[in-house]
Amino acid sequence: MRIALGIEYDGTDFCGWQRLKQDVSVQGALERALSMVAAHPVEVSCAGRTDAGVHGRCQVVHFDTDANRDMRGWILGSCSNLPNSVAVLWAQPVPDSFHARYAARSRRYRYHLLNRPVRAALDARYVTWERLPLDAERMHVAAQSLLGEHDFSAFRALSCQAAHPRRSVLAVSVRREGEQLFVEIEANAFLHHMVRNIVGSLLPIGRGEQPVEWMGELLAGRDRQVAGPTAAASGLTFIGPRYERHWHLPDEVSQP
Repeated sequence: MRIALGIEYDGTDFCGWQRLKQDVSVQGALERALSMVAAHPVEVSCAGRTDAGVHGRCQVVHFDTDANRDMRGWILGSCSNLPNSVAVLWAQPVPDSFHARYAARSRRYRYHLLNRPVRAALDARYVTWERLPLDAERMHVAAQSLLGEHDFSAFRALSCQAAHPRRSVLAVSVRREGEQLFVEIEANAFLHHMVRNIVGSLLPIGRGEQPVEWMGELLAGRDRQVAGPTAAASGLTFIGPRYERHWHLPDEVSQP
């Protein structure tokens, strides 16, 4: 039987999503919890791996099992064996042809900036602080040059292992809500550090240090060394993937 799960996590204290031998990962914590519920070793596949310190609003995974448990049992049993920073939101059976990664049509990220003179205290784990004033409208206009399919080498980490740098950005926006700015990006897939590198290049535009046209110039130049620095991981949250409706997954991860 194949089961899909929706997972929420605070990534601050993890080395990232991917299971590693020596470090604490979200995947490792989840697999240990599921293995206890299933009474056999469980391995999961996810929709999109996140880096150290990056959070997940609704990561989707799937796993195979012969254990006879109802969906409520998978949710409650897993949560009781997970650290407080990870929770299983929902569980449901899916066809064997479903794959959390390969069936995803797109993925969505949100970057959260706190834009005020004083650093964060309550939300410090979930935002990136920028003390200088930012012009969200300039950043939004600049970000529109990213729409469509492009070579995103300018925003690709040197450690990226993707086969090629071409990705399709389906939607991108920058909006302000009081002292907070939100950068939201949806794409078919992302390169390593792609969102954080894009945000790191939007910040000089928001501060007025670079023109709006700079983002398009960086994209066309394909030179990572010229683009802005990698923004901090704390402000980044993987909102989740989107799947076609025929998989009958919850609305939050289904295409509108």
